[in-house]
Amino acid sequence: MIEEKILRNVFEVINLREADDSGYWRDRSPIERIETIEFMRKVMFGHDRVSERLQRVLTIAELKLIIADK
Repeated sequence: MIEEKILRNVFEVINLREADDSGYWRDRSPIERIETIEFMRKVMFGHDRVSERLQRVLTIAELKLIIADK
């Protein structure tokens, strides 16, 4: 798991058109990529705000058999 710590004294400006970090992300495991996305979501939107707002709803529908007369 990623350590969730932000270094607030580090600042870097880059040109996104020239930045190429795709090789870095290709070398990471799928788990590391997902953990990084989750970390970035928490930084942007706060800890677990999505699950606090969303409610799971389950609806069971019964299938009715309709026989058409010929």
